[in-house]
Amino acid sequence: MLASREDIRAFLNREAACILVEVAVAAGSTPRDTDAWMLVSKDRTFATIGGGQLEYMAIDHARKLFQGASVEHELTIPLGPEIGQCCGGRVALAFKAVDKETRAVLIERSDREIARRPHVYVFGAGHVGDALVMALSLVPLRTILVDTREQELSAVDVPGIETCLTAMPEALVRDAPAGSAFVILTHDHALDFLIAAEALGREDACYVGMIGSKTKRATFKSWLSREIKRPELFDRLVCPIGGTTVKDKRPAVIAALAAAEIMTAALSHDHPEGDAPSRKRGRPVRA
Repeated sequence: MLASREDIRAFLNREAACILVEVAVAAGSTPRDTDAWMLVSKDRTFATIGGGQLEYMAIDHARKLFQGASVEHELTIPLGPEIGQCCGGRVALAFKAVDKETRAVLIERSDREIARRPHVYVFGAGHVGDALVMALSLVPLRTILVDTREQELSAVDVPGIETCLTAMPEALVRDAPAGSAFVILTHDHALDFLIAAEALGREDACYVGMIGSKTKRATFKSWLSREIKRPELFDRLVCPIGGTTVKDKRPAVIAALAAAEIMTAALSHDHPEGDAPSRKRGRPVRA
């Protein structure tokens, strides 16, 4: 049975005893690198070292330690010849009982990793916005759903997604951390344009995308020239989000395509090390 992907405190509070499994060495082609780790208790696991036969072996080995078996606290596994995984590399695993000190280190490591995640601001809690935050909830990003309408925003219930109710969504763009992504799909074209212009004015944004058609693209480009006097900003706008290869307008399809697009932009962007974002983001409904 798997615990929540994010809540390491809940797992450690519930499991009185568990084993930390870490990838100590990763040589050649391997499922994960040396930043991978997992926790194994008698009947639960938290996080992953890559899945497959390697992970099954690690879980079995860790549980033998619970039973008092005389087994090594380190394992070196050639993936191809020994367990038949097609990766073909070699992995060394280290096993350690979680004590008070290890628990503190794991919590700090988890908090630090979450704090460094790129921010994604999704403006608009409509059908596409709801589908998009659901898709983004599965990946290591900090996603904030923003809307001016409390009823629509309060209806969203996606674990791991923050929500923000504000009368001026464009103001959030100014306060966002460097390297943030902005996805614009509100119920109001004029509001879309205001948010997009604000986001495009930030040269440190990793992604600025707006839902729309060819007509909306043309209208927005004309508006940038007329009102902002900066038509060159248009070149940085992704519109429509999700691309044009798949011509399917269903919200879930748009969300899946856009989520991949956003994730690619966020992870390839050069984020400042340890750039911990501020939480001053309008008036939050809930997190």
